[in-house]
Amino acid sequence: MDGYTAGTSEKSIEPRCGGNHPMLSSRPMILVGLTGGVATGKSTVARMFARCGAVVIDADALAHQVVKPGKPAWREIIKTFGPSVLNPDRTLNRQALGALVFRHPAQLRRLEQIIHPRVAREQARRTREAARHQPKSVVIYDVPLLFEAKIDARVDKVVVVTANRDTQITRLKKRNGLTGAEAIRRIRSQWPLRKKAAASDYLLDGTTPRRRLFTVVKQLYAELLALA
Repeated sequence: MDGYTAGTSEKSIEPRCGGNHPMLSSRPMILVGLTGGVATGKSTVARMFARCGAVVIDADALAHQVVKPGKPAWREIIKTFGPSVLNPDRTLNRQALGALVFRHPAQLRRLEQIIHPRVAREQARRTREAARHQPKSVVIYDVPLLFEAKIDARVDKVVVVTANRDTQITRLKKRNGLTGAEAIRRIRSQWPLRKKAAASDYLLDGTTPRRRLFTVVKQLYAELLALA
């Protein structure tokens, strides 16, 4: 079975095609890219994988680490976007930076060029470390821009978490304090969900009730572990 769609009942778990990610090596572990649209429930799924025993590497957490004050990426961001994106304590004001780059695609690409290579190096280091400590393991790389940054070429399997547009907008307005227009801009800055879904190996519905979703994640984790 190449993957399945998670819904709200047993009958809604069905085989699906679309993903074509071969196992990249014979290493005794599996590296799984976890992605989806903004506010689809990806972080919730990541926590569920961790509860199952997976090693979860959070790309957002790595991005926070590489842009700490004084780090090379931090210096390059200030040089590129100016001091207005700093908080009084010299940390990055992510809200101000986001408001700037999400209005201008070229600036967003520039920010990604600064951050992504450094995050990739740290992810690779942590994956090697996980393989040493737990050789037969499932490593989940939780990364919002997996396809946009072409990270899908570096993982064995891809899990995509989806949600309908109205749910995404509602969650972004509540979670991030965005207006409807800002939420839509944030959503449109990423690949369309249908395009991500078509390229996935496994597809999960992030609007599924939590208890049911956890059951599906446990089933998927067992399938992935068998491949490690």
